Amino acid sequence: MNNSQQRGASERSQVRRAELIATGRKLFADTSYDALSMDDIAKQAGVAKGLIYYYFKSKRGYYLAIVEDSVAELVARAAGEPDLPKAERVRRTIDGYLHYAEHHQAAYRTIVTGGVGSDAEVLAIRDAVREELVATIAEGAYGRRAVPPLARLALVGWLSGVEGTTLEWIGTRDAEVGTGADGAAESAAGQPGRDRLGALLVRQLRATLTVIGEFVPECPPPPLPEEASGTMGDLDPVTGRP
Repeated sequence: MNNSQQRGASERSQVRRAELIATGRKLFADTSYDALSMDDIAKQAGVAKGLIYYYFKSKRGYYLAIVEDSVAELVARAAGEPDLPKAERVRRTIDGYLHYAEHHQAAYRTIVTGGVGSDAEVLAIRDAVREELVATIAEGAYGRRAVPPLARLALVGWLSGVEGTTLEWIGTRDAEVGTGADGAAESAAGQPGRDRLGALLVRQLRATLTVIGEFVPECPPPPLPEEASGTMGDLDPVTGRP
């Protein structure tokens, strides 16, 4: 087999693996880990069970590959566009995070809660994604990923609050308006849409960054965008003020 043939075979293998992961994400979104057998997975994927073992070695390996793929998508969406101004990048990061949670609820719950029975490997993946998200927020706010320990603790505390709030939000919206609801729409019972909740979380982050600046002078809060000077800024969408 020449180099061109090897590359073609490798590309086909990567495509097939990605297809199996995409199928697994849909299956585990609707069915618990314990309720799915490898026979069920192979049947739903339309492949021989041996092919799944070939790529992932075991059901657990398959599940972990799905979690890792979900984490990569969450981090990529939350990373936003690095060339944007700091304030706008932070907004985009939070909106990307909420967008992912809203449209991939089962995967988000797995990432945040640690998966099946608080699986140690899934917990390690969760901790890694938390570190990456904290570093992304720090980079958006301060232009650097590493910050002093006290500043990092404050950002971790804010992110923990975001996780709890987001879990509650997707649960209530799922029950009231269904998973296909428009992220910008408020539910009939008054549950906020993605834009409104995002504005609230940005405001809370700004308050956290202000407190960090008081305790860690080398981490001053980023300046408000010009259009927010003298106004409520991030709070406008929350209060409904013009």
